[in-house]
Amino acid sequence: MGLTSDKVLALAVAVGVLLFAGTVWLWPRLARRSVQAVLGRVGLLFATQVAVFAAVGLVANQSFGFYGSWADLFGREDGQGVVVDHSAGGGGGPLRVVGDRRVTPAGGARPDVSGRVEEIRVVGRTSRIASPAYVYLPPEYFQARHRGRTFPAAVVLTGYPGTAEALVDKLQYPRTALELAKAGRMRPMILVMLRPTVAPPRDTECVDVPGGPQTETFFAKDLPQAVSAHYRVAKGPRSWGVVGNSTGGYCALKLAAHHPEVYAAGAGLSPYYDAPNDPTTGDLFQGDEGLEKRASLWWYLKNAPAPDTSLLVTSSRTGETNYRDTLKFIDLVKGKRPTRISSIILESGGHNFNTWRREIPATLRWLDERLGGGRDS
Repeated sequence: MGLTSDKVLALAVAVGVLLFAGTVWLWPRLARRSVQAVLGRVGLLFATQVAVFAAVGLVANQSFGFYGSWADLFGREDGQGVVVDHSAGGGGGPLRVVGDRRVTPAGGARPDVSGRVEEIRVVGRTSRIASPAYVYLPPEYFQARHRGRTFPAAVVLTGYPGTAEALVDKLQYPRTALELAKAGRMRPMILVMLRPTVAPPRDTECVDVPGGPQTETFFAKDLPQAVSAHYRVAKGPRSWGVVGNSTGGYCALKLAAHHPEVYAAGAGLSPYYDAPNDPTTGDLFQGDEGLEKRASLWWYLKNAPAPDTSLLVTSSRTGETNYRDTLKFIDLVKGKRPTRISSIILESGGHNFNTWRREIPATLRWLDERLGGGRDS
């Protein structure tokens, strides 16, 4: 049973309830002052506390998507990361579909009605990074009358550590895009969903680390090229957008600012504006002050030529720690034409999935308005 399995959660809750009931039932028998009775009380209390803590932790993990597996939890995940592609053919190409599923519960089982989510694996030709991802294809992608149609695309990023599955199941990006398109509130769009942690467990903050993972190159060059070569993504400089939450939000803003020729729009949900330096990141810049400055959105938008892209930032007046920084960032970008800035400011909302679900519909509509493509040939 996997870490995110409902069966594991149900088992933890059941064990906690049984231990609590057992403690209440056996307490009179353990009320004596003997060594055995004291040890029995200590053991029951300890076991109950562990069970309750495990249940609460599993609930939190399912809600926020911190860890996707037991190996991820214990730091033993080794199924993905930075790899070297030694073959000239790239092991079958830079993108490989490894699974699929229908979009539920928004539609039926047919992809031409409800769309489809495909699980893929991308190998970066330049960065030599390999990463899994999910691709949402809208119903129109499979309809005969739209056989020659191309679609705008958006990269969707989680926070750190995050799981790509959470973008599908918890944040419901495919379902939201499907419902908005059916209601005529946005065009059908391809979504490429993955986490920015392409070299787990390290948090590379979408930086090209000297002598390490070339994460920015992967997202700015390899990923769009691989997806465009495999799927019917619209051609042209304004066909791609990028959106993310928390760490993914910082990455989205930075990718759009650094690479406006690739990303016409970048949306940061609860983002921060500077790469942190902590045990999860390690030394990202290896003493390169230029690289460190470039990674700071504050420095970049003050000192570099203003990028021709659109940025969206979100926060809340109560519940988010980035509120004041977000207002300062908006003021900074306002005077940096041709860069355009928009915002979503909620009255209240914490740094969590519920807040981001409230922001995603407006964010997808905002992206749709700023991207080109979506035509029948």
